[in-house]
Amino acid sequence: MDTKEREDFTNVIKKELEALREQLPSLEKRMEPVSPDASIGRLSRLDNMVNQGVVEKQLSNTRVRILKLEEALRRVQEDEDFGLCAECGDPIPLKRLLAMPEAELCVECAS
Repeated sequence: MDTKEREDFTNVIKKELEALREQLPSLEKRMEPVSPDASIGRLSRLDNMVNQGVVEKQLSNTRVRILKLEEALRRVQEDEDFGLCAECGDPIPLKRLLAMPEAELCVECAS
């Protein structure tokens, strides 16, 4: 990965991190339980509990993605071999790194 690609990768990752961090408060707010005093009806309460389960998974995925992106940023800045397959030494396509910043293997070696 050349200097320009590293810079582009870093900028894309920073933008994605910013967007994900902006989503966190909204997701956390949607996780708040509905007060038992709220008269929303039994089915609405059950629907809300199901939705909270979906939001909980989304929140968890967002946090994991943030951690992976932060680690990728650290590696791109510190590791001169970042972007090269750990097994065969060929460059890992930028699209793969953007989709999976934790990738250390090219598609061929990963399969």
